[in-house]
This record gives sequence, structure tokens and C-alpha cells, in this order.
Amino acid sequence: MKRLPSTNEFYVAATIVLLSIIIGSINPAFFTLGNLIDLLRSSIVMGIFGLGVLMVIISGGIDVSFTAIASISMFATTKILRYYDFQGTVLVAFLIAAGIGLALGLINAVFISLFRLPTLIVTLGTASMINGFMLAFIGAREISNIPQGMIEFSKINLFEVTSSTGFVYGLPAAILILAALVVFVWFLLKYTMLGRGIYALGGDRVAAERVGFDINAIQFFIYGFVGLISGVGGLVHTCLMRNSDPVDLMGTELVVIAAVVLGGARITGGHGTVLGTLLGLFLVTIITNSLILLGIPSYWQSAVVGMLILVGTGVTAYQSKRAQASHGLA
Repeated sequence: MKRLPSTNEFYVAATIVLLSIIIGSINPAFFTLGNLIDLLRSSIVMGIFGLGVLMVIISGGIDVSFTAIASISMFATTKILRYYDFQGTVLVAFLIAAGIGLALGLINAVFISLFRLPTLIVTLGTASMINGFMLAFIGAREISNIPQGMIEFSKINLFEVTSSTGFVYGLPAAILILAALVVFVWFLLKYTMLGRGIYALGGDRVAAERVGFDINAIQFFIYGFVGLISGVGGLVHTCLMRNSDPVDLMGTELVVIAAVVLGGARITGGHGTVLGTLLGLFLVTIITNSLILLGIPSYWQSAVVGMLILVGTGVTAYQSKRAQASHGLA
């Protein structure tokens, strides 16, 4: 409890509470259960992406290709299932999307691990290739007639709330996918040797190799896992939107990275938590989704996200500097 006020998670949570009070005082609609459900619904896909970004940043890397991987995974999966007129369970769709994402993630891993290329350059290159391929051969054509199994999945809600105007708000069952991934990543990072290896890689690669960690295996796992959950996140997006648009997720990678950094993950690697990432994502979701409630034009979102990146990076850098100074004094 004594350490709580000094943690990054404490300040992010306090900011969420303060911001909620301000927004709610301006527009009481913010505190309605329907709006809370909307915020949680908007956080599902970003939360899935954020867990992958967290692992990459902890390991000392930067990945900007996950939205491109998600886009081509969800579109290709939908296209394949429509071509074969598939009428079965949505589980098959998730397996296909996860497989496509895994394959593309492992391509990143090959260049990063085996050829020792910078993570930002590799993922920027693969993202550009994927986006260019989709624009050249697919364009902006969306698939609105998605398979029935995906539609049925989107209709499953954990619970529903009817507003005073008769509008029904439902919390989609897809949030259980996010919950399962949260538990898995939290357990992996906190209680497994692989998780310790990810932190060690971000802290000091040479030292991690000297103590016996297999750096190549760790990086193959990280980028393969990021690709896999990116494919899953993309398909969740398609199901919730009930259409597959190849350009729908382009540009959202900066929002996710900003949220993860704001949650306490140090851009230099070696530090970050699942709780901080979830709080950062929820804070960004509140800001971006509540601009309309405050009457602020939506084009200010880019300015807000840029500010969050600067603030989040500055705070974590300051905390790192303080920690180093205290150890030096000790």
C-alpha cells in the first residue's frame, strides 16, 4: 500500500477518475450504464492489440505492423469462408485468422531474430507491404455479407440494458476473449521463465544471453504471438462491426502504442504491466469516445493521441531516471 502512490498505474487510475468526474459533470450521459457498455465494447479490440504491443515494448522493440496483420487476416478469412459458402461455427473463422496472423508474425520474427534487423524498420516494412498489397488488389471494397456464424457470434451478449429511449445496449461475449488473453499474458509475464526472459531481453540483451536465455526463441514467440492475437483481434472487429473493411484499422496502431506507453511500459524496454496497459487503454478510450459528449470535433483525436504519447513517454522516462538516481545513491 505504501508503494501504491508511487506507481504509474496509480496515476493513470487517478486520471481516469478525475477525467470521468469532469466529463460527467459536463454531460451526465457519461455515467449511464449504456455509455459504460459502449466504452467496454470499444476497448475489446484495442485491448487485444495492446497485450501484444506490451510484450513487444517490454522486450525492447516496437511493432507497427499488428493492425496491417489484423486487417489482412480478417479480410482473407471472411473472403475464404464466403468463397466456400461456409455455414459452420465461428471457431473455424478464428482458427483461420489466427493462423494467417501467426504466419505473418513469424515473418517479422525471422528478420528481427535471425537477421538482427531493427524491430521498427522490419514491422514498418511488413506493414507497408501488407497495406500496399491490400490497396492494390482489394482497394476499399468491404465485405458486408459476412458468414452466418460470425453474425451469430456478434449477437451473443453477456447482458443487455435498455435505455430510456428504448435503445438496447449489449456487452458482447467477445470481451471474454480479451479476458482470457489478459489472464494468459499476466501469468506468462509474472510467473514463467519465458516472461522473465522477455523482461531480461528488454533490460539488456547481452546480459540476458549470458545468463542463458535463448533470445531467438523468445523473439520468435513474441512476434508469432503478436501476429496470432492480431488475427484474432481483427476477426473480433469484423464480427462486432458485421463487415470486413480492409482499411478499417489502418492508423490505429499509434493509439494502441500511446495507450500502452501511457500505462507505464517504458519505450526503452524492460518494464511494463498488464494492469497498466489496461488502464492506459481505457483512459485513451474514454478520451477518444467522449469528445463527442463534450462537443469537441473528432479531428482533435490525433492531437490528443500525440499529446498522450509525449506525456506517457515523459512520465516513464522521468520515473526511470529517478529509479536510477536512487540506486546510485544506495
